[in-house]
Amino acid sequence: MSDSSNDSTTLGASNPVTEEQDSEESTMAQESPKNSAAEIPVTSNGEVDDSHEHGFSRDLKRSLPAGLGLSETQITSHGFDSTKEGVIEAGPFQGGQRIPQKSGPVILADETKNPAMEKLELVRKWSLNTYKCTRQIISEKLGRGSRTVDLELEAQIDILRENKRKYENILKLAQTLSSQLFQMIQTQRQLGDAFADLSLKSLELHEEFGYNADTQKLLAKNGETLLGAINFFIASVNTLVSKTIEDTLMTVKQYESVRIEYDAYRTDLEELNLGPRDANTLPKIEQSQHLFQAHKEKYDKIRNDVSIKLKFLEENKVKVLHNQLVLFHNAITAYFAGNQKQLEQTLRQFHIKLKTPGVDAPSWLEEQ
Repeated sequence: MSDSSNDSTTLGASNPVTEEQDSEESTMAQESPKNSAAEIPVTSNGEVDDSHEHGFSRDLKRSLPAGLGLSETQITSHGFDSTKEGVIEAGPFQGGQRIPQKSGPVILADETKNPAMEKLELVRKWSLNTYKCTRQIISEKLGRGSRTVDLELEAQIDILRENKRKYENILKLAQTLSSQLFQMIQTQRQLGDAFADLSLKSLELHEEFGYNADTQKLLAKNGETLLGAINFFIASVNTLVSKTIEDTLMTVKQYESVRIEYDAYRTDLEELNLGPRDANTLPKIEQSQHLFQAHKEKYDKIRNDVSIKLKFLEENKVKVLHNQLVLFHNAITAYFAGNQKQLEQTLRQFHIKLKTPGVDAPSWLEEQ
């Protein structure tokens, strides 16, 4: 009996303690605040609710002083089950105000035209074109390549070049005649002065020296008139040869250069057409056809320009040479016939102004 009473006393004493502990644990559980780190709230869909995380981040932003130089602070947390750590991002700070920092990819302004790339492309095209033209020239000289020939146009060009050489020879001879005539005029003038001096000093031969002095002076005067006609003839023919014909020949040189380019690209197209046609060669053939067509149009245009210039040159040449040959013939005939009036009339007909005898030519400063 005593043992049972002792046991009951022990059990009765232990119950108040247990109840007191339980009441203390429940009170602590009610008074302790909920921590976001201790609990992971879950939404109705079973996803983690991060509203507490954003609230915590907002409280932390408010608690940070502005003097730290942080204009923007962001804390990202992914919970305990994530392997990523929290990231704090800070932007620039100026004058206590936050400056928004733009994010995203940096796009560089794309220039429409790059001068360096344009020059490189021009050099590449020039090198390729030079190579093709050089190969075409070598092939033509070796007799392996074909060339485009316009028989009628080529014949006219050959005649023009031959005429130019002949006109240059006429100019050279006319300049020689002018130089020799000038020397003769100077000699006749000096001889006339010598006869006139002797006419004054030799009374017994006064008339004879006087006649010869007058004759030499008249010949010198007529020689100056003839010299003016010859120099006018030289200037007109020189303009025809060195400017009009030379300008046409420059166009002919351009025509020959364009013809070589045309034949070079024509040869390339023919070689590609003879080869196989597959996925690799078809784009090349199409590009070669395009280049060939462009050079063909250029060749046709320059050939038409040369034909027109040759036609106008022939008309101008006939008109100019007709007038100049008539002038040269009439002046030479009148001079050696001693017909001073006809010689002067010839010069007036062609509107040639002669230098007044005894008046020196204007200096280069006066001409300026």
